[in-house]
Amino acid sequence: TFPTRFMCIAAMNPCPCGNLGHPYKPCRDSQLQVDRYRNKISGPLLDRMDMHIDVPNLRYADYMEKANAESSHDIRARVKRARARQRKRGRTNAQMSPAQTKKFCPLDYASQELLKQAIETMGISARAVDRILRVALTIADLDEQPFGQEHLMEAISYRRSQFSEA
Repeated sequence: TFPTRFMCIAAMNPCPCGNLGHPYKPCRDSQLQVDRYRNKISGPLLDRMDMHIDVPNLRYADYMEKANAESSHDIRARVKRARARQRKRGRTNAQMSPAQTKKFCPLDYASQELLKQAIETMGISARAVDRILRVALTIADLDEQPFGQEHLMEAISYRRSQFSEA
């Protein structure tokens, strides 16, 4: 018997040459090449990935800048508190069924409209909606707040990469 619960993290370039969307390097690929490259990953597989995030190229100034980032110790403590909130609900957000997700992610009218607009403009599936809600609940847990529209907006933004629009 093999374990079936795992975390998959994947990365790929936006196009075969890797420069699509780069601020200084022009992409040398045709639209047909870009489409072929992106279509190597099936829609159903992409649909099962909770977050699709574009990571911009690193600029030297950004690398050298000393940011006031949250320490690993503080992040770990925040994650532990978020996991404790999830245990109080009976299971982690990743393990929730769609019915449990709906129960713990109550949508007010504004959130329903936001989700409706996301479904219509992004063409997302019911599976993707469930994943968006679970990501939003996780964001709320990390913020130590009740689930709300701002968490839903952030979760939706994590589904809007260049690649996910292919």
